Amino acid sequence: MAYSDKVRALYQDQLKAIQDAGIFKMERYIHSPQAADIDVEFPAGSSLKKVINMCANNYLGLSSHPDVVKAAHEGLDSRGYGMSSVRFICGTQDIHRELEDRLTKFLGTEATILFPSCMDANAGVFEAVLTKDDVMISDRLVHASLIDGIRLCSAMHDTFKHSDMAHLESKLQLHADKRLKLVITDGVFSMDGDTAKLDEMVALCEKYEALLLVDDSHSSGFIGKTGRGTHEKCGVMGKIDLITTTFGKALGGASGGCVSGRKELVEMCRQRARPYLFSNTIAPVVVAGVLKVLDILSLTTERRDKLEKNAAYWRKGLTEAGFVLREGDTPIVPVMLFNAKLSQDFSRALYDEGVYAIGFFFPVVPQGQARIRTQISAAHEIHHLDKALEAFTKVGGKFNILGKTKQEIIDMYGM
Repeated sequence: MAYSDKVRALYQDQLKAIQDAGIFKMERYIHSPQAADIDVEFPAGSSLKKVINMCANNYLGLSSHPDVVKAAHEGLDSRGYGMSSVRFICGTQDIHRELEDRLTKFLGTEATILFPSCMDANAGVFEAVLTKDDVMISDRLVHASLIDGIRLCSAMHDTFKHSDMAHLESKLQLHADKRLKLVITDGVFSMDGDTAKLDEMVALCEKYEALLLVDDSHSSGFIGKTGRGTHEKCGVMGKIDLITTTFGKALGGASGGCVSGRKELVEMCRQRARPYLFSNTIAPVVVAGVLKVLDILSLTTERRDKLEKNAAYWRKGLTEAGFVLREGDTPIVPVMLFNAKLSQDFSRALYDEGVYAIGFFFPVVPQGQARIRTQISAAHEIHHLDKALEAFTKVGGKFNILGKTKQEIIDMYGM
């Protein structure tokens, strides 16, 4: 057989090398709904431990909200478990159209199309709207799903330095001869928590007649005064040509995503985007849940306001404790450790102290930029944050990094 002992040994050696380096990823098994406190089995076979969850994308705390769960049950009862089809055959229900219309209104765009995930939206949008005569110009730190979608497109690809508007302008000038120019960025960058300069990017795109696509997955529902996203925060509502986003984070935390923007571009996705044409429709139960999330967000900004206060409290506490942080004003607060093994060891030590937070390292982040990415939720109460700060401070002291500069930490642990 093709999968010989020799081939098996090849992969076993690679996996052992990852383990020996101390950067082997081990999954934690959660035995409870997503929440600020969760019951976790780690390692496999061990007894359950209640820990504070500091690394979920559950920004608004809606993943287990009783009204969302109830709506999902009602959607299951009224529209069934799944569609068993793609949209253009027999996979479109009235509630799919309703959700698209509601999202268009919420995001302030012209039209919206649903995808099974934002990963699928990003995989399909570029090929659907661009050709080999066009160019894509992306921020160098865009999400991996955008990079995968870019790779599937025949258009030329170029990049600009992260959030460097002068460099972006030079690239727009360089590619002035292209039929279409599409600038691509995250709204909030998922690993660093900083916000794209959308107001400046819109001005440049208007100056050089370029289109602009924003992946707002880590923004939709809670960034901006009413949670519409980074385009609201930056004062450019209605000026973004394409927005991709997910329902798997603040907007309920289940699955699904969309492309929203100019109606012609959305219609091109409906006609040509392969993940839309060849993937099963997003499940009715998820659609029903997201519709209820939009109902909740339309009534009050209480959850995003609480989230904003929680994030500021958490960042202030970590700063005063002496950690090196990435600058930002979002609920994504990376604690910089710079060494991959240290990030794993730090994460395990936090778990021992009752805090669940995962270490990130290359290739998820650039080489030498390992970190614990903490993410704050409206589900967190101050007592959760205080207990987590106590654990972070204790573990930081154990590894002797409190009050240390980036270079001092690198000198101790390497990159």
